[in-house]
Amino acid sequence: MTGKEKAPRMLSRHIATAKKRSVSSARWLNRQMNDPYVAMAKKDGYRARSAFKLIELNEKFAFLKPGKRVVDLGAAPGGWTQIAVEAVRSTPEKPLVVGLDLLEMVPVPGAKTVQLDFLDDRAPDILKEMLDGHKADVVLSDMAPNTTGMKDIDHLRIMGLLETAYAFACEILNPEGAFVAKIFQGGTEQNLLNEMKKRFKVVKHAKPPASRKESSEFYVVAMGFKGEA
Repeated sequence: MTGKEKAPRMLSRHIATAKKRSVSSARWLNRQMNDPYVAMAKKDGYRARSAFKLIELNEKFAFLKPGKRVVDLGAAPGGWTQIAVEAVRSTPEKPLVVGLDLLEMVPVPGAKTVQLDFLDDRAPDILKEMLDGHKADVVLSDMAPNTTGMKDIDHLRIMGLLETAYAFACEILNPEGAFVAKIFQGGTEQNLLNEMKKRFKVVKHAKPPASRKESSEFYVVAMGFKGEA
């Protein structure tokens, strides 16, 4: 077979692949290729650009400190777990960070992780066992449910997941502990923020620079847990 015969076949395969690629996936690919945070994550060895969201939040609010015990909800692929391990100086010999995600995740040295749906009834007890009976000083949640494309339904699902994470935080946190979670604007989040103000001394919300401007996400940072009601 000659080179002239091969070229049209290769070209047709390329065109077919391009046709199959959706407009949204093409936009995502273009955004990833031109995103400075993606480049920095690769350079610094972080598994996701979202690592910089936690870095920026911690630089502003200083909730991650050496010796603190951390629970990372929605941990995969591990960017936040990496930052938490570095910040609290967790080691394989004395792991201070535990993480959970529905997706499989490559282990992070210095952290204990498990593949499990946080909404599974077993999840709270398993996380407590991973903490070896200790309470946590910080609960992180970068979780977001799978979306349906229907804004109102998606917002309710997001808020339901966040409320479950908040309830768990109130159960597992030490006094003066912190809860840091992703939240989306949609109209119902204010009720939860008001509830947090009853249980924490300080409740702030922020949109770190690493969070894309077009995204409706922001983060709530609740510090100074008052203890169980």
